[in-house]
Amino acid sequence: WSKKYPAIRSLWLNAWERFIPFLDYDVEIRKVICSTNAIESLNARFRRSIRARGDFPNEQAALKCLYLTVRSLDPTGRGQVRWMTRWKPALNAFAITFADRWPDGDNQ
Repeated sequence: WSKKYPAIRSLWLNAWERFIPFLDYDVEIRKVICSTNAIESLNARFRRSIRARGDFPNEQAALKCLYLTVRSLDPTGRGQVRWMTRWKPALNAFAITFADRWPDGDNQ
């Protein structure tokens, strides 16, 4: 790639020290770190709903608009089950990797 993109070699070498620690994480954690599609989708929906309504009379009205936007994403209420199924392997990997910083079951 260096012939087609001359700057890529130096960019890769400069970022290598920051990239190596990423490879030490479990596959489940790396999937969560790399997966920003859900976050970007949610941000896009927030922006769309705010833009459609224009100005808000107060902060409470803006928060209500965002709350309703989130509620409209899962109108049946079954999304939490799907979320837990998808995130369970990553949550387990986080609990093992960061056991010293992970909250214990008594606090929840």
